[in-house]
Amino acid sequence: MSIGSQLKNCRSVITLGVCPNLDDYPDWKLELIQQSAKIYFPTSLYAEMFIAMGKTIFPGIQTYRFVGDKIKQTLFFQLNALSIPRSRFYYGPRQQKNITRDFSFPFVAKTPRFSSRGLGVKLIKNKDQLGEYLQDNHPAYIQEYLRGSRDYRIVVAGEKIILAYRRIPKGDEFRANIFLGADLSFKDIPCEALELALKASKVCGFNYAGIDICESEGNYYILEANMKFGTLGFKEAGLDFKKILCQLVSNGDI
Repeated sequence: MSIGSQLKNCRSVITLGVCPNLDDYPDWKLELIQQSAKIYFPTSLYAEMFIAMGKTIFPGIQTYRFVGDKIKQTLFFQLNALSIPRSRFYYGPRQQKNITRDFSFPFVAKTPRFSSRGLGVKLIKNKDQLGEYLQDNHPAYIQEYLRGSRDYRIVVAGEKIILAYRRIPKGDEFRANIFLGADLSFKDIPCEALELALKASKVCGFNYAGIDICESEGNYYILEANMKFGTLGFKEAGLDFKKILCQLVSNGDI
């Protein structure tokens, strides 16, 4: 059974929908929740509770624990010895004075939590731009700028890659995001990028994520894992995302 709507068109799965209060479910649905050994898309509201009850969930609990938090993800990647661009966090005005000591302009500054579509990512070229960023971002998340890099989005479900593509920024835009006009290419995705995404997914327990990889001077780095990823890439590739999920369920892959 599933709580979220991602599998509502899958005949082999009963989708209950999300109710913020358990007494909003009729008795038969509540009983099904209590008796089910595996629950798909439990949502962040129920995921931890189901784990505490000993149930299996998909996506795995790590995808809920790290969703939308760039700082926690970065620390987790580092602890698992995964390759990332050089990154540091700065808490408070005293620490923030060290940013220009630790990084040369230009560098990348990110909104550390719950930003999407590339809107929380800025290329900082001078002290004035840094000052503007610091007004709205606490703590500060600073990352080295990798010149001439290539950006890849690799979507993993279970232990399989279900889509991979390169994102090519438009014009002078340095952010490679579909919502900012990036073009997509599905050809010749490097094996190194695919292997790094699968490794990160397995090591970190991110079994349902769009993992962003960049390549610079022959080296590959993880940027972040997006657990709430968009499906425009699937549409561009002529694929039905929900049918793919349903097939993965039918095959026992998730």
